[in-house]
Amino acid sequence: MTFVVPELAAPVEAFATTLGIGLLIGMERERRPDSAAGLRTFSLVAMLGCLFAMLGEKSASPWLLAVGLVVIAAAMVASNFSTQQEEQYRGFTSEAAIIITYGLGAAVWMGYATLAVMLAITTTVLLYFKAELKQFSEKTTPKDLNSILQFAVLSLVILPILPNEDFGPYDAINPRQVWWMVVLISGLALAGYLALRVIGARHGAALLGIFGGLASSTATTMMFSRHAAEHGHLVRMSAIVILIANVMVMIRLGVIAGLVAPGLIGPIAIVFACGIVPGVAMALYGWKVLSAAGDLPLPDVKNPTELKTAVSFGLLYALVLLAAAWLQDIAGNSGLFIVALVSGLTDADASVLTTLRMFNLERVLHADAVIAVTLALLANLIFKIGLVLSIAGSSLARHALPGLFAIGAGLGIGLLLV
Repeated sequence: MTFVVPELAAPVEAFATTLGIGLLIGMERERRPDSAAGLRTFSLVAMLGCLFAMLGEKSASPWLLAVGLVVIAAAMVASNFSTQQEEQYRGFTSEAAIIITYGLGAAVWMGYATLAVMLAITTTVLLYFKAELKQFSEKTTPKDLNSILQFAVLSLVILPILPNEDFGPYDAINPRQVWWMVVLISGLALAGYLALRVIGARHGAALLGIFGGLASSTATTMMFSRHAAEHGHLVRMSAIVILIANVMVMIRLGVIAGLVAPGLIGPIAIVFACGIVPGVAMALYGWKVLSAAGDLPLPDVKNPTELKTAVSFGLLYALVLLAAAWLQDIAGNSGLFIVALVSGLTDADASVLTTLRMFNLERVLHADAVIAVTLALLANLIFKIGLVLSIAGSSLARHALPGLFAIGAGLGIGLLLV
């Protein structure tokens, strides 16, 4: 039995959501002794925003919302003025959070409750991780900031203006789809690139392998093969870094497959899991026989968001799309497999993305798509095994190759299973 009048149900729900938003942000501010406001203030401000939005709507006076904002701003100025003789300047963070909270309360009444809750959580995260964000800012270089700005150009400037239509032979090229893949790959690589820069080498092989695999597993394999050749006492550590980086490739491509082609995620997850499990097991075994080691060098990864790098990947992806469509037309599914093997040698991303797109366009059958993805990964794995053998020789091969072979064998078994 409900005691809420039907016409009051929606307003009560709106104010309850608003109260939750205020409590969430206020709880974070309450724990900081230097904060200008706490739990009660943020809760009241959120409800005030919702109240003024409601009154403005009911009275057809939208300016009331602005009046409420002016009232809050005046109250904050008066509060700061009365305490400026007693305290040092504490920044504008709490005041900005109060204004945002007021706006979120108004947004809830206007029908954007889900968005308001998402923004409230984001605001709380930004407030909570003050020290971590400051540390990140201090460790980033102008080159890193340049990478972030370049990624913003790739995703927010170039992507929206590209036509979303199929062009070229076999209608294989969709400019926006091609560039969306560039943005996706560049974004994941940028995350790994920045993590490597911020975390550094002192945290050991595990993190280097994880973030190196996100940024570029090929670059990581090449770098640590060279390092193993030059420093014999860190051969085992280099082998673990290489192994973890190649495990991360499957995890990264699995995430991409889930985003780009959800219909394939089931069988691809099984195949990848069969490669990930033995790879992780071999890495753990190698880790057990290692004692703590000194710092390792960072992989020499190029800026993944540089326009030249992005355009190069986009052109490569487009060429692979054309080649796959052409070969499939004249040779059937075997043509797709040939493309997967050849292009996967140096860049598994382009080959895998090509297969996923063709599957979405219903040009490739379910089973053939899984085979092509697996072949691309196996070809890329063979290329990295060649890097290990040619650069570091038998010293690193004894420790790295068993794990890489185990990953390859697991992928093969997974393919048979599905």
